[in-house]
Amino acid sequence: MRQKLNMITLGVDNLQRSVNFYEQGLGWKKSAASLDQLILFPLGGITLALYSRQGLADDAMVENTKSDFAGLTLSYNAKSEQEVDEVLREVESLGATIVKPAQKVFWGGYGGYFKDPDGHLFEVAYNPFWELDENDNLKL
Repeated sequence: MRQKLNMITLGVDNLQRSVNFYEQGLGWKKSAASLDQLILFPLGGITLALYSRQGLADDAMVENTKSDFAGLTLSYNAKSEQEVDEVLREVESLGATIVKPAQKVFWGGYGGYFKDPDGHLFEVAYNPFWELDENDNLKL
């Protein structure tokens, strides 16, 4: 696995309230690549995403509780479905727990989730609709 994180996704209870906080409160500009239910803020090489907390928990196949799900996932964007599978095998061999095996996902990509040894939730996903530049940064 390359030493690279591309996106931090925050699961939020009220999407509009959170968008208002980042846009009006912090003055951040959302990307034109944002969708109705997925708001993207480019942060100079990494992207902050806002998504429904319940939707994010459902996608990772974990309970939406503070003890099992903190409302945050770190996302690693792979370059192919094969890379998703390879990364999940690699991290499992290093002690990570696979919480959602790699599979086709509702938004048209392919991915899975693991928890690192401290319980932090990582998504490993291939998104055929997004490109990575020569430095493995998301191109939004």
